[in-house]
Formats: sequence, structure tokens, C-alpha cells
Amino acid sequence: MKRFWAVLPIAVLAILVLVFAGHSLKRRTSQVTPTAMVGRPMPAIALAPLSGGSPAPLKATAKGPVLVNFYASWCAPCIQEAPALMALKAEGVPILGVAYKDDPRDSAAFLQRLGDPYRSVVVDRDGRAGIEFGVTGVPETYAVDAAGVIRAKHAGPMMTAADAETLLAEAGL
Repeated sequence: MKRFWAVLPIAVLAILVLVFAGHSLKRRTSQVTPTAMVGRPMPAIALAPLSGGSPAPLKATAKGPVLVNFYASWCAPCIQEAPALMALKAEGVPILGVAYKDDPRDSAAFLQRLGDPYRSVVVDRDGRAGIEFGVTGVPETYAVDAAGVIRAKHAGPMMTAADAETLLAEAGL
């Protein structure tokens, strides 16, 4: 009987771990990701182009409707997302790339290796634009309408047409 009482707390703990792990695996990232910027104007921040040059206001660079995609060369899910972004480019969808917390040389090499789906690319070396947008991790994609208002957010890699359809509809594309 003493063994039973000694093993009971461990068994209960193991059951709780399994229940919480199973519950968290069922939840979609986009459902639990903060969307505080949805419905608000795009942040007023200036970023330099990846190709070099002076910083320009992001609102001028990202004239909507447009998708704004935060990516990084060090991001494994960004590699998975690359074919879907290239397919969107082939359909004529305008996408602004934001190289998030990345060395510009690494970002350029990343695009050279996987293809460049972006209309233009800007550099967010210190992550300030990411903070302003509310980025929780890369990749993240925002739908911005013609008025410069963020209409939707997708956290994680866009892997299917359905992932992009919602964003495109929200941005008016």
C-alpha cells in the first residue's frame, strides 16, 4: 500500500503532462498569436532597402494592398514557406519582405538561394519594426489594405493556398 501512495503523485503528474501536451498540439499557432495591430494603421517607421540606400518610410515602401512578410535567413520555417511565397509572386501578389534581425548579406544570400518572392525588401536589423508590428516570431505575414491599415495576420509559414487566401481577401487583393 505504501508503494501505491508513493507512485500516485508521479502517475497523476504524468497524466497531466499528457493532457496539456495533447491540448497544445491541437491548437493552431495563428489562433493563439496576438493580433493587436489588426485594424490599426501600419507603424510609421523607416527602414533601409536590402540593396542599400537611405531609410524610407515603410508606408511609402509598402503601398497597399500588399502582404508584408517578416523573414530571416536563420529561420527554418522561412525556408519551408519560400515555395508558397514564390507561387504568390507568380500569381502577381505584391509582397514586401522585411529581413528581421538578420545580417543583410545573409538575407541577400537566402533570397539568392531560394528565390526572391518580394516586390522589395527592407532591413529590420535591430527588430524595431518587428516590435512595432507585434511580431512574435518569424515568419509572420500581415495583410495591409490600400489605406495602409493592417487587416489580418498569419503567424508561422504559409504552406497552402488556404493560408494565403484569408490574407489576400483581407488586404483586398
